Amino acid sequence: MTLPEPHQATDFLRGLAPELKPLEVTGPCHADQHGKRRAALAARIAQQGGGLVILSSGEEIVRNRDTTFPFRGDSDFLYMTGFPEPDAWWLMQVSPDGKTKNVIACRPRDIEREIWDGIRIGPEQAAERFGMDCAIEISELDRTVIALAANLPAIYAHLANHHDSDQKLRQWLHALRAQARAGVNAPDRIIDFGQSIARQRLVKDSSEISTMRQAANFSAAGHIRAMRFTRPGHREYEIEAELLHAFRSAGSQSVAYGSIVAAGPHSCILHHRAGVRAIRDEELVLVDAGCELDGYASDITRTFPANGKFTAHQRAAYDVVLAAQEAATKATQVGESFTAPHTAAVRVLTQGLLDLGLIPKQSLEGAVDSGAYKRFYMHRTGHWLGLDVHDVGDYNTRLTPGMVLTIEPGLYIRPAEDIDPGFWNTGIRIEDDALVTSGEAELLTRGVPVAADAIEALMRKPD
Repeated sequence: MTLPEPHQATDFLRGLAPELKPLEVTGPCHADQHGKRRAALAARIAQQGGGLVILSSGEEIVRNRDTTFPFRGDSDFLYMTGFPEPDAWWLMQVSPDGKTKNVIACRPRDIEREIWDGIRIGPEQAAERFGMDCAIEISELDRTVIALAANLPAIYAHLANHHDSDQKLRQWLHALRAQARAGVNAPDRIIDFGQSIARQRLVKDSSEISTMRQAANFSAAGHIRAMRFTRPGHREYEIEAELLHAFRSAGSQSVAYGSIVAAGPHSCILHHRAGVRAIRDEELVLVDAGCELDGYASDITRTFPANGKFTAHQRAAYDVVLAAQEAATKATQVGESFTAPHTAAVRVLTQGLLDLGLIPKQSLEGAVDSGAYKRFYMHRTGHWLGLDVHDVGDYNTRLTPGMVLTIEPGLYIRPAEDIDPGFWNTGIRIEDDALVTSGEAELLTRGVPVAADAIEALMRKPD
């Protein structure tokens, strides 16, 4: 990594200016949808008397010293604008009659910084490219917010997400109240509109589904690569490297979350990060990983034998988890509650634990009601999926076409005196991304095998 010279050659920089073209920066991925999303939000705000929406993309975060993490914008900001840069703000003035004015505030063009950090879009291009009424430099943000919020009844913003944003809200309100003697009325309400946007994001439109389908295919290819690569003696981080290679080679921009690669006893740790431990013969390997494409997450978990062949105990437990996933998938139907898949999975897992002798003999209903299964299954069967891997949305809701959720039952059997040693260190999770449709749920991630026989066959194939 290079460091800038203390004095840049100004003439040299000016000579490069024509080569720095904001139009070469990737445009919004769902450009035809952002305006519709803003209009839907504006209609709800107009019904409440109007107001000013204020939303930040976020700032770059320092990793250490003068090195930053790769920037990824706030998900609500991306959903409403598609604007990819840090230090940007979206303002939407909504009048009581529903008329709107959309403004993007962003960093100005800076030839010197662009040579080091990349091309900026700049306000000169931002409005047209991102469907805004106007664009301003970030230095004009305070003045613009105060002008747009004057005499409106409310400000709509995220509250308690970031200290700096909360501080700015206080400053803007203070400045507005100071104009009272000049006849300016300050908003008397600050409304956290996070749940309002969450309701919009919960049901995906066709462009979102298309992106998520592609992300699922990229991730499935990564899991296939990892399975084919894995052999006893390989280390967990080597398998992670195969996943990352596949994700980026396919065209994804990032992982959707920190990849979980867990072998042997680590497979019973729900969020184990890939470490240096060498994988041993007859161990299971649990891989929970997915890529992010154009902001949208995929999320797949597969569990497979390091040597390509399940032991009898591993196969018995695996088949129980797979049956639980099948039951949960059948329960993922329009009109059902979000909890219906979990309820279905728990019943199958509990019966399997009874059949395998892992919990004391009793009735199925008694074992479910007492929570006897929780020793081996301690998490929910799924979560919403979208711009965030654990996406926003009300979990006390009925399933509707266009919703996307994960279905991921599991069993985690640790060594214990009352457990058959053949089951020790058996951690199994099977996870797919499910799109709710008017009929059966569509599993977007079945590009990677899930049945035990199919996994063994895949691992026997030459690379």
